[in-house]
Amino acid sequence: MKKVVTILLIAVLFSSCKQNKKSTTMQDNTEATSKKSLHSLNPSDFEKDIDGVKTKFYTLTNANGLEVTFTNFGQRLISLYVPDKNGDFADVVLGPDKLEGFMAPGGAFFGATIGRYGNRIANGEFELKGTKYSLVGNNNGNHLHGGTKGFNAVVWDVDEHSDNSIVFSRVSPDMEEGYPGNLKVIVSYQLTDDNELEIDYKATTDKATVINLTHHSFFNLAGESSGNVNKHVMMINADAYTPVGDGLIPTGEIRKVEGTAFDFRNPKPIGQDIDAENEQLNYGKGYDHNFVLNSLPVNADGHVLAAKVVEPESGRTLEVYTNEPGVQFYSGNFLNGTFIGKSKKAYESRGSFCLETQHYPDSPNHPEFPSTVLEPGENYHSVCIYKFGTTN
Repeated sequence: MKKVVTILLIAVLFSSCKQNKKSTTMQDNTEATSKKSLHSLNPSDFEKDIDGVKTKFYTLTNANGLEVTFTNFGQRLISLYVPDKNGDFADVVLGPDKLEGFMAPGGAFFGATIGRYGNRIANGEFELKGTKYSLVGNNNGNHLHGGTKGFNAVVWDVDEHSDNSIVFSRVSPDMEEGYPGNLKVIVSYQLTDDNELEIDYKATTDKATVINLTHHSFFNLAGESSGNVNKHVMMINADAYTPVGDGLIPTGEIRKVEGTAFDFRNPKPIGQDIDAENEQLNYGKGYDHNFVLNSLPVNADGHVLAAKVVEPESGRTLEVYTNEPGVQFYSGNFLNGTFIGKSKKAYESRGSFCLETQHYPDSPNHPEFPSTVLEPGENYHSVCIYKFGTTN
């Protein structure tokens, strides 16, 4: 009898210990999960069925606690959490809290990959090898960011996804939005432990075409919905830029920045000259221009430092590196307080900036610009690196 009681007591104690261990493990798992997720987004709000294809929600993290979230709809970066000088994290990109927000007026390009051609093509037309092509005109008769259903408005395949990387792909069929050739595109993102978000674009085609891919996150290093970016201090590594006409199409001129509001070679606040009396600023309602990058300095991989931005109060910094010849600096001029963001606040005018590494706008119509033609048998390769840091 004593032996039976002893066995029962041992069983009860073992069960209790096992339950306590299970409870502790569950608590540890809960804490680990809460530490992993800085965002307050509901992943199911980004999981829909579009054109018969499922969209999903993906997260990347690194050893330093940075966190990036994506959806495969438009291959979009949804949120990006980086620390300030005190180690406090904030989301530094604008955007909606649900997938439908990307389809709302003003939400089309938040965080998206832009293609086949980033920026504008005049009158939606170009000639290639003696053939004239007519693209979708979706911007006052011009072609903007790939058309009405560009790369930002389709669901991408996800080929790979790990803790710190993700790979998207799709084939853009011949004559999609007016572009020739079946274009196979692969875009990979890696969040490194050096706090770099590396974007690597690759593409091939079966017919001569034009291509100019870029990334369109709207940044505010003080945190999204935190006001305008006028006090952000910016350096752009460019001695020249491409002036535009009133339709924001380059004229073909390469103009020196020296002595103008476009001179960011020495760091200055974005708002310092943004309201200067200047025809170019009037056309864009602020900065919305392509800068012609200098060839030096470069990082260890040979990519040029395109720009550096510092937000003085938080101390957050952003450096942009690329192998592209240009970068489009857009100062959020067309945000107008009607789009409600993730923090349930309206995005005000100049509440963000974009730095889009690229070939020049309207290059297919300017033979004097670096070529954006991709031939069969050639490999398109573009790199954009956003490196985050802090300063006192």
